[in-house]
Amino acid sequence: MLHPDFWNDQQAAQTVISEANALKDQVNEFSDLFETFENLEVSYELVKEESDAELQAELEEELIELTSRLNEFELQLLLSEEYDKHNAILELHPGAGGTESQDWGSMLLRMYTRWAEKKGFKVETLDYLPGDEAGIKSVTLAIRGHNAYGYLKAEKGVHRLVRISPFDASGRRHTSFVSCEVMPEFNDEIEIEIRTEDLKIDTYRASGAGGQHINTTDSAVRITHMPTGVVVTCQNERSQIKNREAAMKMLKAKLYQREIEQQEKELLEIRGEQKEIGWGSQIRSYVFHPYSMVKDHRTSAESGNVQGVMDGDLDPFIDAYLRSRIS
Repeated sequence: MLHPDFWNDQQAAQTVISEANALKDQVNEFSDLFETFENLEVSYELVKEESDAELQAELEEELIELTSRLNEFELQLLLSEEYDKHNAILELHPGAGGTESQDWGSMLLRMYTRWAEKKGFKVETLDYLPGDEAGIKSVTLAIRGHNAYGYLKAEKGVHRLVRISPFDASGRRHTSFVSCEVMPEFNDEIEIEIRTEDLKIDTYRASGAGGQHINTTDSAVRITHMPTGVVVTCQNERSQIKNREAAMKMLKAKLYQREIEQQEKELLEIRGEQKEIGWGSQIRSYVFHPYSMVKDHRTSAESGNVQGVMDGDLDPFIDAYLRSRIS
């Protein structure tokens, strides 16, 4: 029989291998960028000597591509905090407003799914509660890929929508809010003490999007951490045991995030800073009417291409936020 530490050693080894591969990729990318830069220097000298319009146009195109690659490489280097490389758990919770806010929640769900697909990340729905008429009441996603949490931590906060409501026969303008929570996904990397006696575990029949097992067995799991009131749910798997395991990972992530936020709050109090937390402190506004604009209130980054943003073009906002943290 294998010793229990065998599996921990295997996981540790896999983590080291994964990190080594990521570092190797960074070194290879740097070498390739440097080689490209040297080739462009040679091309530049040729353009100066020959005044070749076609060669100049080609050089300008390659320079734009190199600049884009350099920005992306620099961003990768910025993701150096302890858990940036981890997968992410992302939750969306519509605010007051019924169908309006729930529909906005489904629009954000599509936006983050599209963004993740463009990044080559895997998206798994851990929990999904549909809205009464449209949209969602809540959704929990696992977004898996290198640096997924590092990128998505930029999205944590309240997202505000202003539009002419498709659900209002009078065609009035409505404002809707959705809260986005983002946490790193953990396996056994951190030590969070969770006592069995502090947990209230409920099982129920899964609902919403899913396969044939939906509404046939009590496979869905809800875990309440009594001392903090933190609640997590998972209904993605057919097996109640697997849903419980996934829910425990989510609980560990939430308790860790809660601890970090408490530390940040205490630090702000020491500094004498005040930071309002509420529906009025949105991080980003998406205005569909009377004009088209998406603006991040933390960095002032903005885009007039609202449809592009809703199709997952979030990198300029994420880039601006990550760079603002080191400026």
